Amino acid sequence: MDGITYNVQIGDEIRRYPEGTSYQEIAKEYQDGYPDDIVLVFVNGKLQELTKTVDKDCILEFETTAGSAGHKTYKRSMSLMLVKAIYDVAGHEGVEKVRIHYSVSKGYYCTVAGSVKVSQDFLDRITGRMYEMISMDLPIRKRSVHTDHAIALFHQHGMYDKEKLFNYRRVSKVNIYSMNEFEDYYYGYMVPSARYLKYFKLYLYDEGFVIQMPERSDPKTVPPFCPQNKLFQVLKESTAWGDMQGIETVGDLNDKITGGNVGDVVLVQEALQEKKIAEIAGIIASRPEIKFILAAGPSSSGKTTFSHRLSVQLRVNGLVPHPIAVDNFFVDRENNPKDKNGNYDFECLEAVDIELFSRLMQDLMDGKEVDLPRFNFIAGRKEYGNTPKKMGPNDVLVIEGIHCLNPKLTEKLPDQNKFKIYISALTQLNVDEHNRIPTTDGRLLRRIVRDSLTRGTSAAETIRMWPSVRAGEEKNIFPFQEEADVMFNSALIYELAVLKPYVEARLFGIGRDTPEYMEAKRLLKFLDYFVGIGSEHVPTNSLLREFIGGGCFRI
Repeated sequence: MDGITYNVQIGDEIRRYPEGTSYQEIAKEYQDGYPDDIVLVFVNGKLQELTKTVDKDCILEFETTAGSAGHKTYKRSMSLMLVKAIYDVAGHEGVEKVRIHYSVSKGYYCTVAGSVKVSQDFLDRITGRMYEMISMDLPIRKRSVHTDHAIALFHQHGMYDKEKLFNYRRVSKVNIYSMNEFEDYYYGYMVPSARYLKYFKLYLYDEGFVIQMPERSDPKTVPPFCPQNKLFQVLKESTAWGDMQGIETVGDLNDKITGGNVGDVVLVQEALQEKKIAEIAGIIASRPEIKFILAAGPSSSGKTTFSHRLSVQLRVNGLVPHPIAVDNFFVDRENNPKDKNGNYDFECLEAVDIELFSRLMQDLMDGKEVDLPRFNFIAGRKEYGNTPKKMGPNDVLVIEGIHCLNPKLTEKLPDQNKFKIYISALTQLNVDEHNRIPTTDGRLLRRIVRDSLTRGTSAAETIRMWPSVRAGEEKNIFPFQEEADVMFNSALIYELAVLKPYVEARLFGIGRDTPEYMEAKRLLKFLDYFVGIGSEHVPTNSLLREFIGGGCFRI
């Protein structure tokens, strides 16, 4: 009797495959029709690894490294191969811990603790070992074990961050990934084997190195290494501060929360931010020529609350700050540029009346009385007749907008009168030593809460809009980060534990049949690592209050 076969639909084609055929085998038959490597598959709309097998009639859609989930899978799998290569080259006796920290350029900054010295020779040997694994097509295997067994296993392997993490997991099973004898945990899917991981390069950097990987837009090209040193130093400082507080990972944070020390964690972190803001205000006050304080940052960075808190500290230093929103200088709606789809592009620089902005800012600096516009977003035009503004000798303008670091916005204003600040929520916390928390995830969670509470926007709508928001940031904000005189990290080491109860209910409300469900599921799984904190612990002047409400500033 013939074996069981099933109907498998791919595009408009339906073929029959024997039960137990892997999706990897099927993907190989269709790979020539895709410019980029197939690394995952949607089975009846549900994302699966290629190592899974056919067990029912189904519709398949392939996910390549050019897709969001596929690109994340590539980088996650590369992390596993990298860590294994380091242990293969240096041996467990030479490596105490490998830490994958945060994004630098288009890759991850990594450090190796132990007796091994990170040098160019060491990186060359790591690279050689990784290419050996690729040429061997070393499989990446997955097995599911009981959580208690996983905890014991990670203790045995000396992976104490993971041991601590899983002490707080409520699920009964854990997926362990392995390459030969090396076992590790990663949250999210993996490619089937090393041959999928051909594109990378290692660069010595600071006290460690960077593994540079392709961008999603060009999955087969490793871009040039372009470190942003100012941003890196802020991230490094934030990580070092977390380490000093004994909070390197989510497991460490959970220990503080369950140990009754959450109040101290919150107060110390808030005090650090206030100290940083006071230092920035002190720098500005020491330079009387500064009249324009230009603040920019990506979505959900806490720019508004930061501006309020900076203004308080400027007053402490004897200055008189005046807030100015660049959005009030939008061109009238009929003159606003449109994007390729025919929609108004409010994020491009040309949406701002730069000539008017420059002239009025210069007039203020020259001591003239100026009637500043206020943009009516309903009518789509600037309106005048507001309270005139005139600057005194101790007055400064705190100007906020996405283009504030773009030299073209203020090119007609004297450089000596400008002070530029870049603000972003640069998450310093990691899930464990090998699983980093992307900065963009923290900002997305902030925005889901704020949009829901203050703008009547559902979590699904926020997730739907997020790629276009990110695209605007990549174009209009990130290229100018290094123009800043100072950078301020608005991320709070405890904030994801506070956001958790706000976000979970909203994410659970996203239906399984919606395109946003997969992202909601990923975020829910991520939040499950955290022990929650009640918002009563958060001070009313905290940057986090901009998102959860209850703050003392008028936002």
